Amino acid sequence: MSTPINAIHPIRWPAEAIWEAVEPDLPGFTVEIVGQLDSTNSELMRRARAGQMAPVLLVAERQTAGRGRLGRDWHSEAGARAAGGSLTFSIGLPLSPLDWSGLSLAVGVSVVQSLHPDLRLKWPNDVWLHDYKLAGILIETASLGERRYAVVGIGLNIKPRDGIGLATPPAWLGEVLPGVDAPQALLRIVAPLIQAIKAFEAHGFAPCQTSFNRLDALDGLTIRLSDGTTGVAQGVDAVGALQVLTAHGLQKITSSEVSVRPLSPFGYENF
Repeated sequence: MSTPINAIHPIRWPAEAIWEAVEPDLPGFTVEIVGQLDSTNSELMRRARAGQMAPVLLVAERQTAGRGRLGRDWHSEAGARAAGGSLTFSIGLPLSPLDWSGLSLAVGVSVVQSLHPDLRLKWPNDVWLHDYKLAGILIETASLGERRYAVVGIGLNIKPRDGIGLATPPAWLGEVLPGVDAPQALLRIVAPLIQAIKAFEAHGFAPCQTSFNRLDALDGLTIRLSDGTTGVAQGVDAVGALQVLTAHGLQKITSSEVSVRPLSPFGYENF
């Protein structure tokens, strides 16, 4: 009988270091690492609906039913040593911004700034590397009385993975940060991300607008919206709406349910 790799070389997660960096500014914060879950977002949403709304970081070494935007799947394999190793985690915390618009964009800015300057952002919730998808962001909220709980989920490819069945071919972090594993990536991301989420709560998206537009992978590209409209992407406004110059003028896209695809110079969709 073979022994599972993780039993020989358990993943060393920096749970204590992350807790020490975050808890002083976020009292009651905890860090949980689990071997397998259906989805870290789903688990924290279940807890929130049951009244558990304390701030928490939940990491799954493997997700069996990870979810992305528009109901798409996000598959992950165990740990950072699997052939398609990935990092999947969610942060849950009570949040009460005046305006929720642009939260996923602010999260994306923080993730990119924590990882590598070559990374770019595709509105509204993807991290790209050289026109390929490196990471996805999924934000969900649950209400309990007057309180609202935000769950920020991130799936990040650490090593090469199979792109069969994916709308956008995958990139992986090792292309720009060789040798970085899932625990190291987590340590880079979490504390600055929680600071960014709290800053968003206090000030909204506007302070992130310039940073997002510098990182905007779509800026200046001809894109197609899910309703068939085409136009040239022109960055985002102060609330995170995507600005698209169409034949009928400047259109502002605010719904995350709108699919946005860049077009090649030949008119076909670039994934």
